[in-house]
Amino acid sequence: MQQLENKLKYLRMSAVLQSLKNHNDTAQEQQLSYLEFFEMLIEDECAKRKANVLRQRLAKSKLNTQKSFEHYDLNFQPELDKKMLSEIRSCRFIDEHKNIILIGKPGTGKTHLANAIGLEAAARGYSVLFTHLHTLLEKLAQGRIDSSHRRTLQQILAPDLLILDEIGFRSLAPQALDDFFEIIRHRYEHKSTIFTSNRNFEDWGAILGDKVMASAIIDRIVHHAHILKFNGDSFRIKDFLAHLDNSI
Repeated sequence: MQQLENKLKYLRMSAVLQSLKNHNDTAQEQQLSYLEFFEMLIEDECAKRKANVLRQRLAKSKLNTQKSFEHYDLNFQPELDKKMLSEIRSCRFIDEHKNIILIGKPGTGKTHLANAIGLEAAARGYSVLFTHLHTLLEKLAQGRIDSSHRRTLQQILAPDLLILDEIGFRSLAPQALDDFFEIIRHRYEHKSTIFTSNRNFEDWGAILGDKVMASAIIDRIVHHAHILKFNGDSFRIKDFLAHLDNSI
């Protein structure tokens, strides 16, 4: 047994190593065939490696693992199309290179839902990157100074699903607008992107600072897209008022 354990360590089959004794006892008790015993061991190894890959994928994605579908209160947005949500959760939109646009006031659940979709995609084997738009554009601006711009841009373009959060909180400088357009242009009809925004499309011209460029960006974003509009007031305000009522 010790020689076998040493060989498993050499092969880095840690899951098999951990379950070897228990499965061996089970195989003897149930009189399993060699093939059945071997299959049990390999299933453990496959499961552990799959979990490790998912853990690494999530670490790279910058997703919040607490903001999942299971923690999302659909009752707060009863007007959302449940059929469309089910379709989006299947992640077929990624294979179809479609976008998702979530529009509504701050605090209405857009970011949580975008994050939840990202988690679902990661669990299904897609590469995902979640980032705030201005954080990403600032990183690209810094890249022009330290010569990392091209590398950073490739990292943004690579994921199967890119989630750009908080479009519309601040206006964009001309150079940042150019970078934003390049991201949209390269991913258009090749990769899927989720956008969250607190502003309607008619306001994007003022936000982006260039109505012509804004029109070109919006045209590419909405061409193949699911659009969900969020109504009502902020989750955070609701929770604050509830806490205030309970404390009175």
